[in-house]
Amino acid sequence: MLSTPILLDYQSSTPCLEEVVNSMAPYWSEIFSNPSSKSNLAGINASAILEVSREKIQEYLSLKKKKVIFTSGATESNNLALLGFARKHFKETENYGHIITLKTEHKAVLEPLDQLRKEGFHITEISPEKDGLVSEEKFVSCIRDDTFLVSIMMANNEIGVIQPLKEISEICGSRDIVLHSDYAQCLGFLEFDSLDSVANMLTISSHKIYGPKGVGILLIDRDIELQPLVLGGGQEFGLRSGTLPLPLIVGFTKAIEIAVLNQKKNIQKFLFYRNKLLKGLLGNNSGVEINGSMKERLPHNLNLTVLDVNGSKLHKSLKSKIICSSGSACSNGEPSHVLLALGRSFKEAEASLRLSIGLMTTKEDIEKSIEIITDSIKLLR
Repeated sequence: MLSTPILLDYQSSTPCLEEVVNSMAPYWSEIFSNPSSKSNLAGINASAILEVSREKIQEYLSLKKKKVIFTSGATESNNLALLGFARKHFKETENYGHIITLKTEHKAVLEPLDQLRKEGFHITEISPEKDGLVSEEKFVSCIRDDTFLVSIMMANNEIGVIQPLKEISEICGSRDIVLHSDYAQCLGFLEFDSLDSVANMLTISSHKIYGPKGVGILLIDRDIELQPLVLGGGQEFGLRSGTLPLPLIVGFTKAIEIAVLNQKKNIQKFLFYRNKLLKGLLGNNSGVEINGSMKERLPHNLNLTVLDVNGSKLHKSLKSKIICSSGSACSNGEPSHVLLALGRSFKEAEASLRLSIGLMTTKEDIEKSIEIITDSIKLLR
């Protein structure tokens, strides 16, 4: 047994970088005032730091058309975008209208949409192709005259496939349909010129990019109006009331800076180790199948189904040696709805591994992981 398990679950969460921790240090006990308190110098100073952070994020992400709204994380951002926009649409039009999404979206998208379905909105969940990607033809065929909102994540949190969002965005734009995308798994792992053109509303989470937990952002086009979910103080353009966590926002801003600055170098590292891990597992084991497209895929993601083994026993055998998962961190141990949507059986979904590589991953981690997983598969067969 290894004294410390190998971490291959960086898509679930990441550790805070030392530079991020250091950037937050003064804001816990020295510069601690409420940014909303404009009646004193300490509050005015805190407010200025908040707005500087907002401006830095706009600069790092090359944003010229979007507002930066701070939230508690991707889940809240998704809820605010979907519930807030749909309810505003109904208030203005008195029509519930139609929303399109994918069956493979994160629960933080699917569950708010399910709530909107209960309220009267019409929801279409598209089944992706076997490689996890949505076909343009199928997407277009689902559009109706009353379609006003589409929510499709840029990259899947479990199988890592990158959806053709540029094409989807162009289709939505030509029909005056607002596009929302959960971008939580992408920043620092995909190169971009500007996030302005990716979608009308974008969700980003701090703890996925080596920043602190408890903070995220929702980026929205400046002309988009939302119905707020949290009332009480009018912070964040009146869209998200509550005292803002300045230390977390400063740390998140530093994490974004580091992610954008180092993404080219990091992507090369992730690809090298991911491909080495894949080659080793496929070369040493039969009956191991890749879930999702390998061509259109995040560089640090690998998702595999191990045929002819008991999934529960496989994960139990790896538990003390490798930190990995069978699906989303929010799945509560249930078989992945993403893999089921791709056509995997219940048994196959249970016997699947999501392996995600991070900045702290080493060559030795990869080599040892190949050995450990191979030994476990042979033992169970």
